Amino acid sequence: MLGKAAVAMWWDIPADARADWEEWHTVEHMPERVGIPGFLRGTRWVGLRDPGTYFVLYEAAELGTLTTGPYLERLNNPTPWSQRMMAHHKNMVRSLCVVRGGYGEGVPYAMATVRFSPASHLPEPPRRKGVTCAYLLKGQAGAPTAEQKMRGGTDKSIDCALLVGGYDVAGVEAAVAELSLPGAAVGLYRLGFSLGPK
Repeated sequence: MLGKAAVAMWWDIPADARADWEEWHTVEHMPERVGIPGFLRGTRWVGLRDPGTYFVLYEAAELGTLTTGPYLERLNNPTPWSQRMMAHHKNMVRSLCVVRGGYGEGVPYAMATVRFSPASHLPEPPRRKGVTCAYLLKGQAGAPTAEQKMRGGTDKSIDCALLVGGYDVAGVEAAVAELSLPGAAVGLYRLGFSLGPK
């Protein structure tokens, strides 16, 4: 994980909109985001079980990158193409996060996300063969934005998320299966696109 903060997002895109949505997200949206000072990398992940589900992660230098200045300006002044795409985001979950711990480098092929609310303590990031990184994120409150309103103002947020990535899907799944997090929402994804600043 690059930096001390992140924007973590999950959503579904209807089948008839996916081709246009992926073009927009690849050609305009992600380059726009990683062009903001303090944004260090963006990655888009596609559901391994359902290709209509997505997880997107923007890694940032610090939480202030996500709560002030150029990022808020973009959220409140989306481009015409962005405005057209907002309606296609279904079951949106979006949180500003701080990184509470973890290990690893690089961008893995497979990523499991485990969204949960801790009962007492935070879990240790798992280690096992096939797993190359694991990070613990803690959700933070964020202000409403114009983009959120265009999606209907119904975005949900997270309390905590554990991200477990690796080169081996079975290894990533096994690592997540060993966790004891009752009621957690688990997603499994493959890398779709990654971009860093120029």
